[in-house]
Amino acid sequence: MDRTRLGLVPPHPTPMSENRTYSYAEALTYFSEPQQFRLTPDAYLEHVRRAKEALRIPVIGSLNGVSSGGWVTFARDIQAAGADALELNIYYVPTDPYLEGSTIEQECLDLLSDVVNEVSIPVAVKLSPYFTNVSAIARKLDEAGAAGLLLLKRFYQPGIDLATLEVVSRSMLTSSSDPQALRLPLGWIGILYGRVRASLAGSSGVHAARDVLKLLMVGADVAMMASALLRNGVEHLATVKDDLRLWLDEHEYASIRQLKGCLSQQSVTFPSAFERAHYVRAVGASPVAS
Repeated sequence: MDRTRLGLVPPHPTPMSENRTYSYAEALTYFSEPQQFRLTPDAYLEHVRRAKEALRIPVIGSLNGVSSGGWVTFARDIQAAGADALELNIYYVPTDPYLEGSTIEQECLDLLSDVVNEVSIPVAVKLSPYFTNVSAIARKLDEAGAAGLLLLKRFYQPGIDLATLEVVSRSMLTSSSDPQALRLPLGWIGILYGRVRASLAGSSGVHAARDVLKLLMVGADVAMMASALLRNGVEHLATVKDDLRLWLDEHEYASIRQLKGCLSQQSVTFPSAFERAHYVRAVGASPVAS
């Protein structure tokens, strides 16, 4: 039976490089309102310039994309606008059942190489948890020039409105408030700590000092916070900082360096706690704080 003739198999699987419909997916759909969050490329560059002029802290630009293409030259424009570093957010949800995982990985590596060649500032890559082997792709990105790895991104999941029978977007603030969201970056940062040279940043589920502490303990260099600031205002950062300092003082830590990585996979008594081998013990254990 010729499955191609029946329309069951595409004659040539579509490569990632041709799936560019939503190259700026996150930037275009994260906020539905208000309209001022929907920035054109020129408006975004102006936003970076103004932020750089107004702030004493480093400004990190963000570049969303699927694959290599002419648009990656926009990375150079972001650098020229004053960004001190660049976050490369590879947003791609593969739906082609004939697109091999190895092809997707190579496209990601090629995209990173193209962006790194465009700029002289550090480039960090925001990873999803849906690779066959997160450790392997993290190592390859590290070797390809990533200065940092952001772990881990969540794709925007659709919902169903039973009243209108439509597929609708779900607010990311809802899922990010789930305390379980922190566990995925905790696990992978704990595994990768000491195995890659790139800096490790924890993203998802960071709301308070306790979340920052947990990330530091597994080896994170950076704790990223967004939803908590959108809910509580930028002033929430001061609360987190004060609570963090208080915890360190109460537990007699002279610096964060003493704390960093103390509960990573290579430091704990039972490294299997980060692996499937610990599953049976985990499901049989009593509930503990997340």
